[in-house]
Amino acid sequence: MPKDQNGKFTPIKGKPSGNGKEGLGLRRSISPEELDTDLEMTEKYTIGPDELQPAVHMRHPNRDTAKKAVQQQGVREAPADKTVEETFDKEHSAIAARQISGRPDKEVFTGLAGQKSNLSLSIYLPTHSSGKEVNEQQDLILFKNMLQRSQKLLEEKKTDPALIQKMLQPGFDLLRDDQFWLNQQEGLACFITDNSFRYLQLPVAVQEQIYCNNSFMLTPLLPIISRNEQFYLLAFSKHNAKLFLADAFGMQEISVEGMPNGMDDVIHFEEKGDQQLFRTGSSGGGQGANYHGMNSNPDHKTDIANYLEEVDRTIWKEVLSDKHIPLLLAAVDYLQPIYRKISRYQHIATETLTGNFEHEKPINIYKQAKEKMEPYFGKKQQQALERYYNGSAGALTSSIPDDVIPATYYGQADCLFVEKGAHLWGTFNAAENKVAIHETEQPGDECLLNNAIAQTILHNGDVFILEKSEMPAESSIAASLRYA
Repeated sequence: MPKDQNGKFTPIKGKPSGNGKEGLGLRRSISPEELDTDLEMTEKYTIGPDELQPAVHMRHPNRDTAKKAVQQQGVREAPADKTVEETFDKEHSAIAARQISGRPDKEVFTGLAGQKSNLSLSIYLPTHSSGKEVNEQQDLILFKNMLQRSQKLLEEKKTDPALIQKMLQPGFDLLRDDQFWLNQQEGLACFITDNSFRYLQLPVAVQEQIYCNNSFMLTPLLPIISRNEQFYLLAFSKHNAKLFLADAFGMQEISVEGMPNGMDDVIHFEEKGDQQLFRTGSSGGGQGANYHGMNSNPDHKTDIANYLEEVDRTIWKEVLSDKHIPLLLAAVDYLQPIYRKISRYQHIATETLTGNFEHEKPINIYKQAKEKMEPYFGKKQQQALERYYNGSAGALTSSIPDDVIPATYYGQADCLFVEKGAHLWGTFNAAENKVAIHETEQPGDECLLNNAIAQTILHNGDVFILEKSEMPAESSIAASLRYA
């Protein structure tokens, strides 16, 4: 800045600033709200510190800045190309992320398998429910990276930039949902088309995977859908009894109406429905419980048997009368044989949990129960493998992909075995019954293993994902057939 004759600085001639103040050319301080807005805009429109998102439209530096004014004066100009934002607003309506509630089952699988689209994008990633991974937002960062990789994949497929933004925007919106990332399970799956964005929270960890084709990649859901065995767990002591329903992925308590609240709630004579039961009650005045018709204390086997008989009668009436799945007992050792003797339920597991579980957290009980019941969960798979081996010399088994893949489409496959993590690229023309298999993925190819899995389940068959060493044949796919 020049000085005058007196040594004072004088402003440079030119357009006045309008506020009569000079500065250092630095941005003024901003409020926290404005800072949040800045960070949000940075996240939305940039990939790295100095790189814009590919879909961001940049104006040419030598553009005619007076063009808009000329147009406003009535001068007709040739229409300019629409920016990404304009195209998105006018040609593609926004979609929102929608959760597929509950645990994935056959109904969910069937719905996803039946949806076909030119752009069916599947994203799988492992997540965490607690720990430093949550505190450090590792899941969020991984998801953002996978969205950016998905964007590049769609660009490689020559997808309209506006459509890419429409498909992926719900995912970028989830990045700003703190509660979403604080309430994850073991895995996350997203299923995206040009008009929907759905996601599933998974009880098992999955590998990172992005797949874009005419149908969704559903193979990672198989460990959840195929392991649908359930069992009951009864944790009881002299002071309480609780019934749980468990499967391979978790356990929840069942509220049983009328469940006795320990031995002190049984022995006293009262009415329950049309049956007379013994229930205890404090006699008051500092005196102990009054045991009508008995000259024994609560530790007597007869009293215990009466209490456990009432527990059994209650859960039989309210829950177990029409059930046929195992019931695992969790109690101290001397109570278990008494319950087995008086119970009318015919499916009490031979395995047991021994100990006092009155004050144990359900998650800890479940971990022990799952370990005990692991052979039960693997029983169905073992039986399926035995059927395959027993029929391997005949025409009702096959490990040749050219035979197995068509069989899944025509409902022939009863049990399908697929190698974990494997892909088989190619095409299948159902009308011509023609299979084309390629060593590597070619344009227009699909993962034939993924399609075979979907078709088997749609035709009420069973699918088992096995390690390579567990496969019944030296092939990535094998099947037991219903008919030749």
